[in-house]
Amino acid sequence: MSDFLLTQVINYGAPLLWVVVFIGGLGIPLPCTVLVIAAGAFARQDILPWHTTALVSILSVVIGDSLSYSFGYYASQRVIGRFGGSPRWLEAEQAFQKWGPLSIFFSRFLVTAIALPVNLISGTTRYPFRKFIVYDALGEIVWIFGYGGLGYLFGSQWEVVSEFLSDFGGLVLGVLLFIIGAKQAIQWFKRRNAALQQSTD
Repeated sequence: MSDFLLTQVINYGAPLLWVVVFIGGLGIPLPCTVLVIAAGAFARQDILPWHTTALVSILSVVIGDSLSYSFGYYASQRVIGRFGGSPRWLEAEQAFQKWGPLSIFFSRFLVTAIALPVNLISGTTRYPFRKFIVYDALGEIVWIFGYGGLGYLFGSQWEVVSEFLSDFGGLVLGVLLFIIGAKQAIQWFKRRNAALQQSTD
């Protein structure tokens, strides 16, 4: 899939990249980060105009994120019924309850696996859309210019950068899962000890 889309970006230019990142903002799993890094490398080779590509890509992905927020807002019962029990939903819900706006910001570029659940949870919890769009746009700007900038900086070595960032993102998600699991285990032991103490009293 990545090779096919990369070829199409070379053939059709920035408009295809805009469509892909828009679809990615809706939560459809596409290798958007790979394409953004590659787009930076292509901009260095004058295959893509970096300024218009970056700006319109930010606009496209923010619109996609806004639509997924709207799904959560206007169809909250269906969304919760469909995703409410999934591991990613639970991870995103716990992150959102603890970190709020920071979970929106960092899930745009650091822990992208929970980006869609965070968008939906923002809608289902009626998180103010104006605040959502600000943190969302800031995170997407970091994603586009940060990752695309790395592709531009490393040029023909962009694939190495892409692989490293993929591994790093997986590591961050793994650490978050470990922390969440550890906290749940501690809470379970506390409840269990409290129940045992009550039974002995």
